[in-house]
Amino acid sequence: MTGDTRPEAPADTPDSQQPDTGDAVAQGVSTNQKIDTSATKSAGPHASEAEAVSSHGHGTDGFWALAVGSIGVVFGDIGTSPLYAMREALFHTREGTNAELAIKGVISLVFWALIMIVTVKYVLFLMKADNKGEGGTLALMALTQKALGKYSPTVFFLGICGAALFYGDGIITPAVSVLGAVEGLKDAPGIGTSMSHLIVPISAVILIALFMVQSKGTAKVANFFGPITVVWFLVLGGLGLYHIFDQPGILVALMPHYGVEFLIANGFTGFVILGSVFLAVTGAEALYADMGHFGKKPIQYSWLFFILPCLTLNYLGQGALTLADPSARENPFWRMVPTVAYWPVFGLATMATVIASQAVITGAFSITQQAVQLGLLPRIDIKRTSETQAGQIFVPQINTMLMVGVLVLLFAFRSTDRLTSAYGIAVTGAMMVDTLLAYVFLRHVWKWKRWQAWALLLPLGTLDLVFFGSNLLKIPQGAWLPLLLAGILVMIMLTWATGSRTLADKSKRDSVLLLDLVEMLKKRPPHRVAGTAIFLTSDAESAPVALMHNLKHNKVLHEKNIILTVKTVGVPRVAEGNRVSIEAINEDFKKVTLIYGFMESPNLPRALGLCRKLGLKFDIMATSFFVGKRSVVPSANSGMPLWQDKLFIFLMKNATNPTEFFHIPPGRVVELGTQVTV
Repeated sequence: MTGDTRPEAPADTPDSQQPDTGDAVAQGVSTNQKIDTSATKSAGPHASEAEAVSSHGHGTDGFWALAVGSIGVVFGDIGTSPLYAMREALFHTREGTNAELAIKGVISLVFWALIMIVTVKYVLFLMKADNKGEGGTLALMALTQKALGKYSPTVFFLGICGAALFYGDGIITPAVSVLGAVEGLKDAPGIGTSMSHLIVPISAVILIALFMVQSKGTAKVANFFGPITVVWFLVLGGLGLYHIFDQPGILVALMPHYGVEFLIANGFTGFVILGSVFLAVTGAEALYADMGHFGKKPIQYSWLFFILPCLTLNYLGQGALTLADPSARENPFWRMVPTVAYWPVFGLATMATVIASQAVITGAFSITQQAVQLGLLPRIDIKRTSETQAGQIFVPQINTMLMVGVLVLLFAFRSTDRLTSAYGIAVTGAMMVDTLLAYVFLRHVWKWKRWQAWALLLPLGTLDLVFFGSNLLKIPQGAWLPLLLAGILVMIMLTWATGSRTLADKSKRDSVLLLDLVEMLKKRPPHRVAGTAIFLTSDAESAPVALMHNLKHNKVLHEKNIILTVKTVGVPRVAEGNRVSIEAINEDFKKVTLIYGFMESPNLPRALGLCRKLGLKFDIMATSFFVGKRSVVPSANSGMPLWQDKLFIFLMKNATNPTEFFHIPPGRVVELGTQVTV
């Protein structure tokens, strides 16, 4: 079993080096791991291994069912942008600008942003850069690390920045989406501004309810997501088509020169307006991140033949209405809705924003699972809400933090006008990271020449840079918040990675080679006891600390001894047939390696049950699991500042107990402690 090719990378530090386990289980992206992925290759780019988590494959679901499902989960965020994007862009238009040019210019910029960023970059290009069917920043990072064949600090840093920025986006999207829908009460017939003071409390109630039901799982709710969102997009397209006839000449706004003229006419203000235009494409990264749930084709077809036309019609309709009635620019979306249909559309908009929020929350859970498996975060309690659906998980700590963060934002900003100032910068940052990682992908996976990679990515990267720069101008108005949150998360990930690596290196220096220990035990055999002992370790070549302490203090050796290592490899899922590897050292000792993909959660009893098929038989309820528990003391000479040592120790103490994380029967665990300095 080959080791990780990035000896300094935190992902090959024990995720149970994750400290309080001391010598527990390794979590690493093993780029040299010999794993048969033929199941994935034969099943197609978005199918899972047949023996792996059964629900991940898409073979049993019809294409149209997957397409409808993707509309609900993948496009929820981008589908709520018409609620506020046009309004915000027109609001920032320079006074004195020709009204017709402003409206046509904004629509032109929005349309071409949808074409270049969503269609070209994500739908047509990045969705081909998949990691065994999975997408997203961390999946792309793992893929590029594997392609490089060695640990790259630059690729690693880009990956954690992308992940951190996703959380920054995730804390704003639910607040701005739900608030944007509830603000429709301002224009409700017969109510006007009389209920304005209730908008924030109503939004808070909806958001709290949304977070409270997360623990129940989304298996049943998800069945309704697609159909509701399909109806929502049909309403968007229908409203737009109806109002296009107010000013049919609005169709010329699809020509790109209107956008260019508008930017020139507004000067520096035009650069500022791009930050509002970008609101129309927030959620584009979800197409890539959620690819593994539905597959490429359903998402691509849904976007090209349904979502894009509906969004285009709606923005054109908002423009036509605003040309016909300039006062509509104050809230063009809600002014489009006929009085007779106002309340049904309001209810549908509220449901659509809840669905959009749900997609972001689910994405946060998924990226947390990946980060833990890749060694970027400490062990966190991850609960499965479905026995059959692999992607349906619930992370209580993340759910609570998101809920608190969203509510703080809601009550601090209190309106979408102010919230949109904080919105967008995290998404543009994440998109820039995707573009940079895509360059490594093109050069080292697809083997493109340098000029070919530049020819594709230079225009896209320039676009990312322009949008990122325009969003940077929002920092004084609130964009500092997601950047601050992302910065904190990057520091946490770097601290955990560096501390874990330091701990692993120190353990390796102080350890005894397992083969040397076996030879010593032959010469001076200890007292033997019946039964099987399983020693969890991050380094299968060295004698586990728990084994050494058991020999030193209890002076016994079990009849059967298993040195157990868990490795996380750079593919999303691993087939059950490739899960277990057994290597016999002698009659007393055997090495067992369990292999998981970065989208999977380890379950040791279930995996060890596979050992019977390979001839290794034991009763797990008559087996003792020995786990090394480290008590870590900060040191000024660790390579990290003292404050970072203390942060690392804090993260260790709050990591989930390995017994729970690996689903080990608690009555079978023996913890043996040792003190180390970092």
